[in-house]
Amino acid sequence: MKKSKRSGPRMPTRHEIIKHRQQLVADPYVKASPSEVTDTPWIYARRQIGDYPEATERSGKWLIFTPVERIDETWAAIKAATEAGRLGDSSKVATMYPNPLNRNPSSRVVCVYTYDSTDEVDVHRVRDVLRELGFTQKLPYKTDRDTLKGNYQHTSHTRIGAYYE
Repeated sequence: MKKSKRSGPRMPTRHEIIKHRQQLVADPYVKASPSEVTDTPWIYARRQIGDYPEATERSGKWLIFTPVERIDETWAAIKAATEAGRLGDSSKVATMYPNPLNRNPSSRVVCVYTYDSTDEVDVHRVRDVLRELGFTQKLPYKTDRDTLKGNYQHTSHTRIGAYYE
């Protein structure tokens, strides 16, 4: 945990605590393909090169919904870009683990995190890298606050995403 110059150690956000727990469970699968994993819901990739700001209470993620038959190649590209420091601090991919929130069994989601949804320069920089990687379709961006509140598109009558581009 990094220290703030003014107020001592910064407390991790609730979402950071949840992500950290999920990452610990997923660590044994870091080299696995998502299509092969059935006993944990997520596989994570973490930035290996360069610095990136710590997550704020306003963190969020780009969501890439991918057909199951393309999830391994999609994840390979996102994982490599995350580890190389081209995206945010981390990314995760849904595995073949049964998930009651997944309304479409023929697709999985990849989440590409940014530290602060209100830093539009960084949010758009990450989106631009995703475009360079070939993800040119419109993608939703969702705040972690909406996730923690249980706001999902299939449970709401409105669009959840903070951005859609």
